[in-house]
Amino acid sequence: MEVEFAFRRESSDLFGSIWRPVARVIVIHRRRRVPQLFYVDSGADITLIPKSVGDLLGLTLASPQEIREIKGIGERGVPIVIRRLQLQVGSKVFPARVAWCLLEEVPLLLGRLDCFHLFEITFRHDLATVFQW
Repeated sequence: MEVEFAFRRESSDLFGSIWRPVARVIVIHRRRRVPQLFYVDSGADITLIPKSVGDLLGLTLASPQEIREIKGIGERGVPIVIRRLQLQVGSKVFPARVAWCLLEEVPLLLGRLDCFHLFEITFRHDLATVFQW
């Protein structure tokens, strides 16, 4: 099976107009389903969601000891909690570890862990991202 997502045109302060690879992913926790548009990021170790998406899913913080810090490009880390959720890409549903950021100022990223090995992912330059399974 295969599903294709068109790149999304966005503006960049550095590059003007730029095309970015995105995918429609449904994040599932218990009976809650939250569809979102994620950047498909082969440089991201783990899938990342902002606080508001976790709130919509009904995620809660059991203990402050659960909080970890994750860093991307740059020095500043952000507080996250790892949760096991279900993700759906096209018709394929699968379990994945997801970093729920306790801040809002992060992008939705579809990372490699628990995800990329399930698909053959093709980036068609400035056109589409194709997931095959």
